[in-house]
Amino acid sequence: MARRIRSSILETRSARAKLAQQRKPYFVAVAPGIALGYRRNAGPGAWNVRAADGKGGNWIKGFAVADDHEDSDGANVLDFWQAADKAKQLARGQDADAGRPSTVDEALTDYAADLSVRGANAGNATYPRHHLTPALLSKPVSMLTVKELRNWRNALLTDGVKASTINRMCKALKAALNLAASHDDRITNAKAWTTGLAAIPEDDDTGSNIVLSDDQRRDVVSIAYDEAITAPYGIDAKTFGVYVEVHAATGARSGQIALLDVGDLHAGKEPKLMMPSSLKGKNRKTRTRKPIPIAPSLAKRLKALAAGRDANEPLLLMNSNGDRWSSADHRLLFAAAAQAARLPDGATIYCLRHTAITRALLAGVPVRLVASSFDTSVAMIEKTYSKHIAHHGDEQMRRAVFDIDAPVAGNVVPMLR
Repeated sequence: MARRIRSSILETRSARAKLAQQRKPYFVAVAPGIALGYRRNAGPGAWNVRAADGKGGNWIKGFAVADDHEDSDGANVLDFWQAADKAKQLARGQDADAGRPSTVDEALTDYAADLSVRGANAGNATYPRHHLTPALLSKPVSMLTVKELRNWRNALLTDGVKASTINRMCKALKAALNLAASHDDRITNAKAWTTGLAAIPEDDDTGSNIVLSDDQRRDVVSIAYDEAITAPYGIDAKTFGVYVEVHAATGARSGQIALLDVGDLHAGKEPKLMMPSSLKGKNRKTRTRKPIPIAPSLAKRLKALAAGRDANEPLLLMNSNGDRWSSADHRLLFAAAAQAARLPDGATIYCLRHTAITRALLAGVPVRLVASSFDTSVAMIEKTYSKHIAHHGDEQMRRAVFDIDAPVAGNVVPMLR
């Protein structure tokens, strides 16, 4: 017969009443790797279970009220021995109604699945995982603290990661933790990540945004149609050429362009693409489509490419796996085209977006319309592109410069004879 668990400080009401009130539970081992905890409160105490997570850490979960002020009912109010049995059930996964709290790693996995269901970029959930320590990944979300999350964030900065990159990573991690908290009422420590992962000041790195000249844009698009560039990668030149041309013509993100369906092409007298929105920004849960004008020549090429396909099929061809193209599919291929076109070092396909936005602003398109057309915000336009506008708009501003030594224009208007 198994020995009955004993604890002089926890097994009776009178013994527990002598304990000091504290947030940290009093623990007693009830099985290898499993401990029963009792948290002394002003009112009835609470039973907790602590168990090893198999990765060098532990998880803790509260599960019942102690029989300090009322008799046990076998479910919500438990005595010491009932609580010990329940703790072992929970730790061993034998309780079907309540599993252990989610770890950070599991929260990121759930967040990736949620992004996929909503048609968003699931890669946003995987990026933080590459930088999180094993200890943080295995830790239950409910046990995270402000200090450890802040230390992790600050360590990234010390290691040379750009502040803007850290902020994007923290934003994704906070979204994953918030999702976990919304699914589990036991997670009540949201302050740990709202404070510990707060945004840090960013340096002005907009100077690294490459804006191409018109000749450079034409060159890289033309080269994208060259079989000599695409053949080594097993990609049809017409397919890749149109793909790059759509980027140059619309300035849309690759993720948006990948979502274009055949039915989004309107190849009439005023051709356009009904561009899907991204899900970037706060409170953007529904994907919409906005018309983006394109040249008749591009519309003709897209129409030929889409011939024989249904309206709900992808407008641009899929990769070898049958999926819509992603940044992973074009990165090396565009790098080859950029090198052949002699674009600046580090130019990616995203420079076509920077260029399209900058050209629209220089053409006098109102900032609000530019922001709407390119699926971004006025604040982001002003933050990212003011430097380029000031540089390229030097000639226009110079016309308004006051020069005291400039010759005074005459005010006599000759009469017509």
